[in-house]
Amino acid sequence: MSAIPTTTVSELPDDAVLVDVREPHEWEAGHAPGAIHIPLGDLPARMGDLPETDDAVAIVCRSGGRSARAVQWLAAQGYDVVNVEGGMLEWQRAGKQLAAGGEPTIL
Repeated sequence: MSAIPTTTVSELPDDAVLVDVREPHEWEAGHAPGAIHIPLGDLPARMGDLPETDDAVAIVCRSGGRSARAVQWLAAQGYDVVNVEGGMLEWQRAGKQLAAGGEPTIL
């Protein structure tokens, strides 16, 4: 098994392209503004929804486990992707902006 490419929240620019692979209820509770929501289980069927960019696409979940699996699978498909270490919990700890329908929180 090869190493999973990773990045940290602090290394991500504020306008980074993020794909959030958490479940719908987690996404609705709070997510990064501008992120694209593709639940992990939907990823194979929604690969066409992945953003086209010259930079690596950051993949995020709650703490980094599901996104690591997504990165491993997507990298095997030839995508340039990186796992966000610490996930949305670290995003929130770093004081990065959150979006939600109400008061944002990370489940």
